[in-house]
Amino acid sequence: MSNTPYPLSYYAASANPAPARAALDSVIETDVCVIGAGYTGLSTALFLLEHGFRVVVLEAAKVGFGASGRNGGQIVNSYSRDIDSVERSAGSHEAQLIGSMAFEGGQIIRERISSYDIKCDLKNGGVFAAFNAKQIRHLEGQKALWERYGYDQLEMLDHNGIRNVVACERYAGGMLDHGGGHIHPLNLALGEADAVESLGGAIYEQSPAIRIVRGSRPQVHTQRGQVTAKFVVVAGNAYLGGLVPELAAKSMPCGTQVIATEPLEPELAATLLPQDYCVEDCNYLLDYFRLSADKRLIYGGGVVYGARDPADIEAIIRPKMLKTFPQLRDVKTEFTWTGNFLMTLSRLPQVGRLDGNLYYSQGCSGHGVTYTHIAGKVIAEALRGQAERFDAFASLPHYPFPGGQSFSAPLSALGALYYSMRDRLGF
Repeated sequence: MSNTPYPLSYYAASANPAPARAALDSVIETDVCVIGAGYTGLSTALFLLEHGFRVVVLEAAKVGFGASGRNGGQIVNSYSRDIDSVERSAGSHEAQLIGSMAFEGGQIIRERISSYDIKCDLKNGGVFAAFNAKQIRHLEGQKALWERYGYDQLEMLDHNGIRNVVACERYAGGMLDHGGGHIHPLNLALGEADAVESLGGAIYEQSPAIRIVRGSRPQVHTQRGQVTAKFVVVAGNAYLGGLVPELAAKSMPCGTQVIATEPLEPELAATLLPQDYCVEDCNYLLDYFRLSADKRLIYGGGVVYGARDPADIEAIIRPKMLKTFPQLRDVKTEFTWTGNFLMTLSRLPQVGRLDGNLYYSQGCSGHGVTYTHIAGKVIAEALRGQAERFDAFASLPHYPFPGGQSFSAPLSALGALYYSMRDRLGF
């Protein structure tokens, strides 16, 4: 039996203690079998358990092994494509429902942290940083859009305003989201897993689902066990492989790279980000950064289409960090890692049901920390017979990548190069 460890990330090195969870080695029955112990799977399981369902979670590696335990740790509202894209893709009723949920994920995370006493270094406040006047105008439009949906936590920052929250000369202005924030992402997942087990849910690690036998009582097979359930929830995202062929053709795994410095001197850390907000810029291929609880700078950016692991992550990300913060040139990089996320052609999530009892959510497109928590709630609502919000997401069109999977990575990379050039030229 394989034993897949966490990657050598800062998050794994600073994770809270977690119990050793056994692999499934028997035949069991339950109400709902959830495939994947990342945010989507854990959120779904927790909402279902709170409403009396019996739940089994199967994890191929360890809780939070995928993007849930490796991401930038930023609580960013809305979706990878904003609500205006949803308005163009869905009917007016569905768009209103999806738009009204755009700010719910961060609330769910905070409620989970509070209700289950999850220690994950929550800090409030997130900044969108603009390089030029065009991006500032975009942020002004985003503020008006979000306010149209009742969100009132945004504050525009002029050049002086953004200099007060991030010590970087590159930005022309920005927008502060008081409802944003950042967390230790792996510790959030571990805390949610503890909450699942506290309510009687079962989590099996090192138990990849290798086959689903569909039918009125679907069976999920692992290497040494089997779960029979009334419902199956597929929450594997970029780590699902070909388990559900209908989903693989309409999505593409991508990788993003992150580094963490050695702990900074307190005075230096305080000058970089005085209010301890997290930051992401407004470019298509954006950079994102924040301070950890022990005052390391965590800096990420870039996309590798097709989810290949680069040979030298530091060579990719450290120059980006030094362009933003040249004052860190003598600071050492202590951790480098990559994590895969799942991208869709529309950059909007794919939600639906197959055979009436197999539910799925995938394709957060790099914007998953908040969305996955909403997804868990709406899937749980649907299994309880309240499917209006689930069906709103399910109404979004699922487009296959042109040319299939073999051409998706090069075509996406070509498109990204085009948008990256536009960013650099300020168009």
